Amino acid sequence: MKRMREFDSATAQATVLSSTLQNKTNLKDSQAEKQKQIQITGDGDDRNPPAMSSQALAGGASFFSGFTRLCKGLSVVLVGGCAAVQIFPNAVNYLALIPARTIPFAWNLITAGYIEQSVFGAVIGTLGLLFIGKLLEPIWGSREFLKFVFVVNFLTSICVFITAIALYYITRNENYLYTPLSGFHGVLSGFLVGIKQIVPDQELSLFSLLKIKAKWMPSLMLLMSIAISCFIPESATYLPTLISGTYISWVYLRYLQRNPETSLRGDPSDEFAFSTFFPAFLRPVIDPIAMVLDRMLCGRSETSNDAKGYTVGGSPLPGSDPIEASRRRERGARALEERLAAESLSAEGSAEDLSHKDAAESV
Repeated sequence: MKRMREFDSATAQATVLSSTLQNKTNLKDSQAEKQKQIQITGDGDDRNPPAMSSQALAGGASFFSGFTRLCKGLSVVLVGGCAAVQIFPNAVNYLALIPARTIPFAWNLITAGYIEQSVFGAVIGTLGLLFIGKLLEPIWGSREFLKFVFVVNFLTSICVFITAIALYYITRNENYLYTPLSGFHGVLSGFLVGIKQIVPDQELSLFSLLKIKAKWMPSLMLLMSIAISCFIPESATYLPTLISGTYISWVYLRYLQRNPETSLRGDPSDEFAFSTFFPAFLRPVIDPIAMVLDRMLCGRSETSNDAKGYTVGGSPLPGSDPIEASRRRERGARALEERLAAESLSAEGSAEDLSHKDAAESV
């Protein structure tokens, strides 16, 4: 009987020990599972990091999406031109604008605008084309956008050629004749004028420090370029292209661009007058000078419109006056806002989809 009691006591102790070990094992498993769950879903203030990263990823994807096929194609041209002159340096002599050789190599007036001689210039040109182009092309249309790029590039090259020849005869410095000139920055400055026309009062943030209305972007760009050229003389070679691209694009948009809805040309609104490039205190001096250009080109534009039968009894039909120009600008601004809103909604939708996917995977 004594041995039986000892056996029962040993059995009870073994049972208690086994139960204790099992409880410890279950506790460790529970702690491990909890730690794993914390790593997946987050804890405290840092909740759901996968969802946060998904939203950031979706926002970044939306920011780098929506580029038009035409802008992508032109970007390939810019990158290809830069690669060509990097691999074959002598190609600059045949593709860039060299004023002393322009007469036998007249195609330089067209090719120079698409040749960036530095990788940095190619990056700036490509990014500017993609991001500004996806705002302007849907409003202008692909055909008009391509026409704008071609015309502004060609006329800018002509102005740069004339400027270089004039500077040579004034200074007798042969560098003006034999320095290769090229780059897409003339058209980029023209894009800023296009934004000035469509959304002049839209506030833009520069480096998250300064807010400026879109109508001042072309003037600010020229002012900064002139200031930089005073400290870095080598950058002065860009000034003729930037200045020519800015004001040629204004002439094109003011007098020549065809409205796809009415087939009329130009934008005669006061908000897009030449004097709007300058501060208010200079406009009384600028306006009389601008009137000469306005009479020369506006008369030509009116003749073109009259020849197409867009007048009745000497008065213009709706669409050829400043009111219609203002309406076009409002429609362009509305289209731009709708496009930005659509991209924002697309980013939010992508973020939600990725969030649901991450939640499903965690389950």
